Amino acid sequence: MTLAAGTELATATNEHLANISNTLIYSAMAVYTLAFFAYIAEWIFGSRSRIGRTAAALTGTGEGKKAPAVTVKKAGATAVLERPKVVVRAAAGARDVPDGPGAHGGDEKGDLYGRIAVSLTVVAFLVELGGVLARAASVERAPWGNMYEFNITFSTVAVGVYLTLLALKKNVRWLGLFLITTVLLDLGIAVTVLYTASDQLVPALHSYWLYIHVSTAILCGAVFYVGAVGTILYLFKDSYESKLASGGKPGQFATSFLERLPSSSTLDKFSYRVNAAVFPLWTFTIIAGAIWAESAWGRYWGWDPKETWAFITWVAYACYLHARATAGWKGRKAAYLALLAFGCWLFNYYGVNIFVSGKHSYAGV
Repeated sequence: MTLAAGTELATATNEHLANISNTLIYSAMAVYTLAFFAYIAEWIFGSRSRIGRTAAALTGTGEGKKAPAVTVKKAGATAVLERPKVVVRAAAGARDVPDGPGAHGGDEKGDLYGRIAVSLTVVAFLVELGGVLARAASVERAPWGNMYEFNITFSTVAVGVYLTLLALKKNVRWLGLFLITTVLLDLGIAVTVLYTASDQLVPALHSYWLYIHVSTAILCGAVFYVGAVGTILYLFKDSYESKLASGGKPGQFATSFLERLPSSSTLDKFSYRVNAAVFPLWTFTIIAGAIWAESAWGRYWGWDPKETWAFITWVAYACYLHARATAGWKGRKAAYLALLAFGCWLFNYYGVNIFVSGKHSYAGV
């Protein structure tokens, strides 16, 4: 076989692998769509069991529930049962609001749809992972050379983080609907707007630091995203609990939706722990990037737009964690700061890559 024939065969093989990757990504989107409808069904059927959940809460028959004490007053020969006091908002330093039953709402059919949704999510994750690996094989490198490749890898890792938490028996199935919705949006943007044909990297990216620096950046972004979802839901749940505490009456939809989520204090702690756990890895990501920059461009730091916004993101998350640890910030102020930090991460990825030119601009996007 001549050199030219070998080159043509390799090119044809790479193109075939790229087509397989595209097919798998589209297939994953189809399965994610089925999972999305299953999560919707979980929420819908769960909302039909409010009377049953109320009865379970009063009688103590629900999972992990304890019946509240009932005070009996006797007026003559008549016994009057007072309505049990229902605590709706946690006091400072205490969590006396119980977590909601989850998206299924304690309903068996809702729980069945939830399990189906998780199963479909696992299938879609495996199919998408296959698409990412096929893309890597088609370009014979790590599949992180442009925004399209970063997007499909990022969504895969985000779903992987969610499934890992479920495998660790963490009560996070309430994340499923919000996660899959944004994953579908992410993949839709990737295949329509950001798609870039398989190609080799520019010389500056030919380094083993590509595997170290970019992989940790993707993992950090996926975990930061999970924390951001928890923070947004915390803000809604906190407003709901505040309205109940002040004697207000939330709408039927808000009640049916928010009463099934974890309590605001649980969501607040979840977001904080997620962000705190991944922050050291984000610090390592920036350090690894600086080492790679010295190898590629002869300097550790040059205030390139990507470097600058990575540092701004680090400062924002550092301020958030410092405020929680030393100033005692909890609740809404800390939540706003966490969302600001995640907004910096998003701009560092989308805004800098699309609207700002610099040394980190490759392959158009």
